[in-house]
Amino acid sequence: MKTPKRDFAQVAFDIYQKVIGETPAQPKESPTVVRARKGGLKGGSARAKALTAEQRAEIAKVAAAARWKKSRN
Repeated sequence: MKTPKRDFAQVAFDIYQKVIGETPAQPKESPTVVRARKGGLKGGSARAKALTAEQRAEIAKVAAAARWKKSRN
């Protein structure tokens, strides 16, 4: 999980909480976010196993063409 950007006041408040002995409240991830992340982590490898070599090659060609087109503009 990426750490969100925080301004000076938020950082100061966190330091204040640590000094007085309180722990800052950590946001909890919803079950939906947890499930989505779990599926996303295994999605690419599962898709690669399901594709044939020809299908993977065609997808790679399309992706390479899109990257080259993007860099020229």
